[in-house]
Amino acid sequence: MAKIKVGIVGGTGYTGVELLRLLSQHPHAELTAITSRKEDGMPVADMYSNLRGKVDLAFSSPDKARLPECDVVFFATPHGVAMAQAQELLAAGVKIIDLAADFRLQDLASFEKWYKMPHACPDVLRESVYGLVELNREKIRGARVVGNPGCYPTTVLLGLAPLLEGRAGASPLVDASTLIADCKSGVTGAGRKAELHILFSEASDNFKAYGVSGHRHHPEIVEHLQSLHGGPVGLTFVPHLTPMVRGMHSTIYARIDSRARGVDFQKLFEQRYADEPFVDVMPAGSTPETRSVRASNMIRIAVHRPGNGDQLVVLVVQDNLVKGASGQAVQNMNLMFGLPEDAGLGQVAVLP
Repeated sequence: MAKIKVGIVGGTGYTGVELLRLLSQHPHAELTAITSRKEDGMPVADMYSNLRGKVDLAFSSPDKARLPECDVVFFATPHGVAMAQAQELLAAGVKIIDLAADFRLQDLASFEKWYKMPHACPDVLRESVYGLVELNREKIRGARVVGNPGCYPTTVLLGLAPLLEGRAGASPLVDASTLIADCKSGVTGAGRKAELHILFSEASDNFKAYGVSGHRHHPEIVEHLQSLHGGPVGLTFVPHLTPMVRGMHSTIYARIDSRARGVDFQKLFEQRYADEPFVDVMPAGSTPETRSVRASNMIRIAVHRPGNGDQLVVLVVQDNLVKGASGQAVQNMNLMFGLPEDAGLGQVAVLP
């Protein structure tokens, strides 16, 4: 088959270069255009030396880029950019995968509250599909527009899905009103920019919570948890900044319902994800490390029930730039074009 012509809008950030790294090794993708107003004309490999000999493209300003000639365009841009260009690209027959938040939330009021802007194309939003493959695989196959999930939501939704999905009208496994997600991310989660809190001397040798009173990933997580659960959920979500470059660790707490005390939760998770190429349910008692997924599209999950009591603890790790962003976006592209889901995503995690 002919290679997929790929465009990337906003290729100078961390998710952009991660897309370049993955797509440069993809057997069915042809990098066709990559945009940057500021770096117009600069060879990509001059900015990112790891791509020397792998990517021959130069950055081009958006007005010069041949985006309408592409089969798919990834938006690795700030919120608001993809929705401003979506209708024009769709009219040209181009599929869209947005790594920002423009197509993650179906609730317009919630989007406008958290992202401080009106939505430019509600009609496109309505047809878009939330790109968490393990939950929406079949919908993604037929989608023209995919909203790639946020990094924190990926860990929390996959960590809770086996406990909530398909329970409408059935006996609950956990108390959905008291869920807690205690999450930690590496500094690249903040993007490639110069801000005080992510300077080396501020973030290194330090550890802190942020967004405790409210974080924009909270409504995204809740919207999709409620869809899974078929009813309201209560979630306490607290993100933290950790002094590492990449990686994410989420510790999720769920209170076991009295009617589910005899459930084998290890088996439940193993069966739910048995056929998922990028979800590894680890043996009972495991404590997954962020380095075990570094630079890979794998997410690892461990299930604990301390003292065989009524508190369930789910540990989830991923690379926030791969499964939490660009790798998941490529996974979505593969489905949208009828390719093997794992095409171009076979990278083994880097150790040490």
